[in-house]
Amino acid sequence: MSQKESINWGILGCGKIAHKFAEDLMTIHNASLYAVASRDQKKAMRFAKIYNTSIYYGDYNDLVTDPLIDVIYIATPHVFHYDHTLLCLGHKKAVLCEKPFAMNEYQVKEMIAVSKENQVFLMEALWTYFLPHYEYVLELIKSNKLGAVKSLKADFGFASTFDPEGRLFNKKLGGGSLLDVGIYPLFAALSLLGFPEEIAAKATFGKTAIDENCTMELTYKNEMSASLYSSITEETKTEAIIELEKGTITINSRFHEPSSIHIQEHNKKSELLEFPVHTNGYNFEALHVQEMLQQGNTESTIMTFDKSLQLIRLLDKVREKINLQYD
Repeated sequence: MSQKESINWGILGCGKIAHKFAEDLMTIHNASLYAVASRDQKKAMRFAKIYNTSIYYGDYNDLVTDPLIDVIYIATPHVFHYDHTLLCLGHKKAVLCEKPFAMNEYQVKEMIAVSKENQVFLMEALWTYFLPHYEYVLELIKSNKLGAVKSLKADFGFASTFDPEGRLFNKKLGGGSLLDVGIYPLFAALSLLGFPEEIAAKATFGKTAIDENCTMELTYKNEMSASLYSSITEETKTEAIIELEKGTITINSRFHEPSSIHIQEHNKKSELLEFPVHTNGYNFEALHVQEMLQQGNTESTIMTFDKSLQLIRLLDKVREKINLQYD
């Protein structure tokens, strides 16, 4: 893409997370929410009105064929990510697709292959990677100031109202704690410790045959380990505690979104670092996507294809351990 004064965004899917993304898009001076689409045209119209957008569609095909759109943010349920990404890429539209990228490694591989074949930008929207507090933690660990990482303990749980037809509990929509929120502790383990040598996992299944909670134990070379937990029926601290040779880093609740960190270096006073963010936090990944587009990149330099492949492989292996299968 050649240099443009403003990037025209389209949003495919008008659910809760799409609203948060649209709010943050409005804070970026060279970003424009150009058009939105929903299978329900009235819903698309209401969404567009909130964000002062005059163009809305009741058919996704109309969105992807709009010649003035530069990039599309896919905010539909997990099971549709694969089809909707291929739809956008097939019409040469750059894509930022919500996590999880797709339902399995096979789908992710094909999405990446189509992106490369069409030379169109594609990235998984793992927004945590781009948040200031998380970037700081990664740099601090890289500096080796506190020595090597020894272990990670991370969780993400919330108590949701049971709705067998809702996205969280409906297996046909990719429901369950692992894909919805368990991906964040797994992402933390992957970004901090790498891919594990061994994986152990167990889950509790509910009435709709999805994992309502999931416990994961990852082991690595050099005796490193990660203890992870996810739940959609139980409120947890949702923090990440990283033990290192010379201290402890605690990413405070909720660790996957804009937050603060505690640093406890051995024999020193605890230090609290704040990272004030005046948005939902989705603007950071959106800015990165725009930088990539302006530079003509078809792959993120941060949330690379390889990282997305490793993450989906990790999710697939955990699903295999707990015997969670989707059609």
